[in-house]
Amino acid sequence: MASASLLKSSPVLDKSEWVKGQTLRQPSVSVVRCHPTAPSTLTVRAASSYADELIKTAKTVASPGRGILAMDESNATCGKRLASIGLENTEANRQAYRTLLVTAPGLGQYISGAILFEETLYQSTVDGKKIVDVLVEQGIVPGIKVDKGLVPLTGSNNESWCQGLDGLASRTAAYYQQGARFAKWRTVVSIPNGPSALAVKEAAWGLARYASISQDNGLVPIVEPEILLDGEHGIERTFEVAQKVWAEVFFYLAENNVMFEGILLKPSMVTPGAECKDRATPQQGALMAWLPGGNSSSCLIDEGQGTNPVIYHSSNQEMKIKYHPGCIVANSTFLYTTLHEDWKNQNLNSISWKECINKVASPTGPLAV
Repeated sequence: MASASLLKSSPVLDKSEWVKGQTLRQPSVSVVRCHPTAPSTLTVRAASSYADELIKTAKTVASPGRGILAMDESNATCGKRLASIGLENTEANRQAYRTLLVTAPGLGQYISGAILFEETLYQSTVDGKKIVDVLVEQGIVPGIKVDKGLVPLTGSNNESWCQGLDGLASRTAAYYQQGARFAKWRTVVSIPNGPSALAVKEAAWGLARYASISQDNGLVPIVEPEILLDGEHGIERTFEVAQKVWAEVFFYLAENNVMFEGILLKPSMVTPGAECKDRATPQQGALMAWLPGGNSSSCLIDEGQGTNPVIYHSSNQEMKIKYHPGCIVANSTFLYTTLHEDWKNQNLNSISWKECINKVASPTGPLAV
């Protein structure tokens, strides 16, 4: 199993090189950061007693032809969606809204996993059936958002860090008992604000600790080092930062003895900044094939790419097959948009909503692999 044997082979850069607007200097000699230990004294803790189940869960979520439905919006965000169609943000309305999502016809044919908000994990449908059970019966693995949101990172260049490690062990254990089998933790890195070495390290270390704790309690962690889309930088700068972030993340995953076969990697798409005048082609935006082997899948989730159901940056099938044979893609924005329009117009039995899953997630749609 791939774990702590990974050595970080990317260049080690001084903090002074990570300043806003500068290009990272590549040293002439590649430095490998590691901590030599005599083989006879090296002791590595097993990933967890759930090792076999973690691998099975990761493979199920990454099953070809299906994708993840991200329905982990908070009650506040859900309220904004409801307000857009003139409904109050009440538990009853949130329950009805989520019931429509999980009972959509044919959902399990195209969706392999659903990321839930904590309230949803413990919630039932309007018919009184547990939402978790509704998902499992369709072959959909329930997941859970476990982070506690972004807060300002003291000592950085107006950057953020993700909180939620306190009490995570007990929470993930409880989520597992409730039926969750994978977890989501979102942390971000901002290119216009640096990124500073502090922010990159904090993001990587937080992801690694979350991943280790999740696996120890039976949950497959989605490892999501998100590079924010904001900025005027070109695609080369995005890739430069992405390489640094990915290397840092995998280094700390290894230090925390995370089992790579039991994770789902969700790197950001490599694209120019949102305000960059030079747009990229799908070929330019394809993820490079340098990520360490062993992880069950790389998940490209279409967040922030607009409401168009066509995932532009994943349109090159040859590249996807060559670089990420286990790649899965999830798009919930189009689902939400269609649902809201039909709910607003009281057409929930209309063809547009009932066929929404087929349009978005069918073998010819954007969830296809």
